[in-house]
Amino acid sequence: MFVYADNAATTCVSKTALEAMLPWLTTEWGNPSTLYGFGRHAAESLEEARRTVADCLGAANPREIYFTSCGSESDNQALNSCARAGARKGKKHLISTAFEHHAILHTLRKLEREGFEVTLLGVHDDGVVRVEDVAEAIREDTCCVSVMFANNEVGTVQPVAEIGALCREKGVVFHTDAVQAAGHLPIDVQAMHIDMLSLSGHKFHAPKGVGALYCRRNVPLYSFIEGGAQERGKRAGTENVAGIMALAAALKESCDRIPQDAPRVTAMRDRLIEGLSQIPHSRINGSLSHHVPGTVNLCFEGIEGESLLLLLDKEGICASSGSACASGSLDPSHVLLSLGIPHELAHGSLRLSIGEYNTDADVDHILEVVPRAVESLRAQSPIWAELEQGIKPHLC
Repeated sequence: MFVYADNAATTCVSKTALEAMLPWLTTEWGNPSTLYGFGRHAAESLEEARRTVADCLGAANPREIYFTSCGSESDNQALNSCARAGARKGKKHLISTAFEHHAILHTLRKLEREGFEVTLLGVHDDGVVRVEDVAEAIREDTCCVSVMFANNEVGTVQPVAEIGALCREKGVVFHTDAVQAAGHLPIDVQAMHIDMLSLSGHKFHAPKGVGALYCRRNVPLYSFIEGGAQERGKRAGTENVAGIMALAAALKESCDRIPQDAPRVTAMRDRLIEGLSQIPHSRINGSLSHHVPGTVNLCFEGIEGESLLLLLDKEGICASSGSACASGSLDPSHVLLSLGIPHELAHGSLRLSIGEYNTDADVDHILEVVPRAVESLRAQSPIWAELEQGIKPHLC
C-alpha cells in the first residue's frame, strides 16, 4: 500500500491546476511582454490570474500581487525590501522568530552581516509566538516584523491578526510567510493587517517553481532580480505563464474547498494523534488548539528519525523528520530545539502531513505500521536499553 503523508513538503498537481496549465504549454505559448495579439492574450490572462490570487487573499487591488518562482524568493524579496526601506529612514532592526523557515533565517543572517540588527523571539514550548513578546521587542528603529502564519514542521498557527494589528499601530511593516497556510486556512490580508505575504504553489496542488508575494500598496518593494520590466519592474524575467495560471486555479480551488476539506483532514489528523500518542515515551509537538488541519509532529525516545523514515518507506509510507529543505542535515530540527525539546529527543522526530487526497485507509495503515517500526528500532537501540534499565532517565 502506498501512503503519501508528506504534503507539507510538496503536494501532487491537481487536475484543476493541470487543466489550467496545459494550454500555456501547448497552444498559448506567447510572451506576455510582446505587443501583438498572441502575446497580449497571455498578458491579459496573467492579470486574470492576479485578480484570482488577490481575491483569495482578500487583497484590495490585484496590483498588490507579484508572481515569483517560489516561497523562498518571496521571503527574500520581502525582507530585503523592508531592510532597504528601513535603512533609508535610519531603521535597521528586524524582528522574527527562532523557528522560521530557513528562507527567513538565512536572509536575516545575511542582513546581520550587512549591519542590521535582528531579534529572534522564542516560541514557547507550545510553538506559539506571544503577541506581548512582539510588542516588547518593537523599538523606534524597528523596520519589519516577520512571523510565519503556520509552522512548516509542527503545524502551529500563529496569532497573525493580532500581531498585524500591533504592527499597524506601531507603524512597522508586518510580513508573514504563509507558505504552509495558503489554501489550507482562511486568509484576509486586510482584516489581518498583513503588509506582505509569501506563498508557494506546490503546497496547494500547483506545480513547483511558482510562487507569489503580496505587498500592500504604499509599502516599498524593491526589485530582487534585475533585467526587465516584468511584474511592474519589481521582478525581472519572462513570467512563468503556465505555472501562474496553475497557481491561481489551484489556490482558488483550495480556498473554495476549505469549509469541506479542513474538517475531514482535521478528523484524520486527530485519529493519528490519538493512536500514535499511545506509543510509550512519545511526545506530540506543538499546540493542538492552534494548528493547521493536516500536520502531526511527534518525537519517540530511543530511536533516530532517519531510521524510522526508512522503515516507513519500506511499508509504502512517505513521511519526513522535518523540513524538506533541511533533509540532508544530520542536526536535529531547529524548530524542535526552539520549543525546548532536548537534542537526544529531537533526533527521534517524525512529521506526518496529510491532505485532501488522503483517506481513512491511509490513516489505518500509518497507525498499524508506525508503532511496529518504533518497537523494532527500539529493540536494536543501545540508547533505549539504557533508558529502560534506568541508566538514563526518560525524557517523556
